[in-house]
Amino acid sequence: MKKQSRRTFIKSAGASLLLPLSTTSLLAKTSPAGLNTFVVPPLNTGVREGNKVSYKLSINAGKTEFFKGVNTPTLGLNQSYLGPVLRAKRGDTVSIKVENHINDVTTVHWHGMTLPANMDGGPHQPINPNKSWVSEYEIRQEAATLWYHSHTMHKTGPQVYFGLAGMFIIDDEGSDKLGLPDEYGVDDIPCTIQDRRFNQDGTFSYLNTMQDNMMGMKGFIIMVNGVVAPTLVAKSTLMRLRLHNGSNARTYNLAFGDGRPFHVIATDCGFLHKPFQTNKISLAAAERIEILVDVSDRKEVMLKSLASSGGGGMGMMRMMGGDKELNIMKIDARQAKQSTRKVPTILRKSNLQLDQKNVTQTRKFSLQMGMMGGGMGRMMNRMNGAENEGGMFRINGKSMDINRIDFQVKANSTEIWEITNDSPMAHPFHVHNVQFRILDRNGKRPHPSESGLKDVVLVPGHHSRVRILMKFPEYSDAKIPYMYHCHILEHEDQGMMGQFTVV
Repeated sequence: MKKQSRRTFIKSAGASLLLPLSTTSLLAKTSPAGLNTFVVPPLNTGVREGNKVSYKLSINAGKTEFFKGVNTPTLGLNQSYLGPVLRAKRGDTVSIKVENHINDVTTVHWHGMTLPANMDGGPHQPINPNKSWVSEYEIRQEAATLWYHSHTMHKTGPQVYFGLAGMFIIDDEGSDKLGLPDEYGVDDIPCTIQDRRFNQDGTFSYLNTMQDNMMGMKGFIIMVNGVVAPTLVAKSTLMRLRLHNGSNARTYNLAFGDGRPFHVIATDCGFLHKPFQTNKISLAAAERIEILVDVSDRKEVMLKSLASSGGGGMGMMRMMGGDKELNIMKIDARQAKQSTRKVPTILRKSNLQLDQKNVTQTRKFSLQMGMMGGGMGRMMNRMNGAENEGGMFRINGKSMDINRIDFQVKANSTEIWEITNDSPMAHPFHVHNVQFRILDRNGKRPHPSESGLKDVVLVPGHHSRVRILMKFPEYSDAKIPYMYHCHILEHEDQGMMGQFTVV
């Protein structure tokens, strides 16, 4: 596989000034919607010696055939696009060696993991070309579906868009005893959902318009685990789907085409107390949910994203693509075997104790976007390939400055963060190193599906307010910070991010 620099294939994506591809013209080169084979990502359980587990990830540039006969320049970890599913257990000490074989600086961030700041994989742990980095930490949290991805300063958006991401599953003794579907790739299925836009020559189309910068990068060709319009052939009548929104910006409004109900059993950082039954649910960028769906009727059914307003007003429905219904993937259950598993009545009560009585401080955050401080000029510079210093996208009036620590928190302390969205569009807000509970939205209790531990919360626009409760782990480092930011990656890259240290 020929190595390429990030600059090389970014340039190749737009070198001919090609117009973004119509969905139908490229899909004509592949099977009809829903007839491509679903791909289960490779499972990497590492090399185990007792409770120590070692992994190796190699970041490479290559080419991926999303459409028959069309090779798209991509990035991947141990493969041409995306990475393997890493899996470990609570109590393990993991050692992950990441080798960078592209001609650009990159990072790998362990999203949702509680760990020391110098092992987090954010912009303060860059991996230069032809260099490696080892992240080592003990897994101290409960069973959950996490993920990993590039978190390179000003380059997170393009590096994730081109493929630097993967899933990370944590197990524990409690999860093994719940009787849930748990056979990887058989009835326990990882599903990373992404939207992409392509040029006429099959290269990725990325940041070609001001709208892409403003609203975040969205496309209308949907992939699951790197496969366009896949069909998942069900092997069991009760399926556990680990749904991960790996898109840069899009929020999905998930439902099955026939309206069938399903049970939500887990959110970002672990199980709910008990399953919640619904027939639709939203999934913002970077969020994860685990669902149980019964396909004992042995039919074919489509998982869709329903049309919505996209979380913004002022004519943003068309701008954000929220007026379109999208097919995610088809499930073909015609040959499914009868499952011996059942939906549990109780899952668990988290061991992470979060009590408002222990709160020592309440912090307020305002998410803002606008033309302050020459933001439009900086945006145009970014579109022309120049580095962006921020100004257009801000938190509390400030754009990200890697040399500025915004505040300190105390290890083992409990805080409430009050996040107000003073912009006209929704923003998914992510905090590194903590697991939080949503206390309320505009003073009202959150939806039951949000009752579990989270690391991302979608904050709607037009002055909506969300309060989250979190306890900081015992890890402390006065010099190396953790991030908090909007997880629309183009917003993060343009300044909607801050950093804090734990002391």
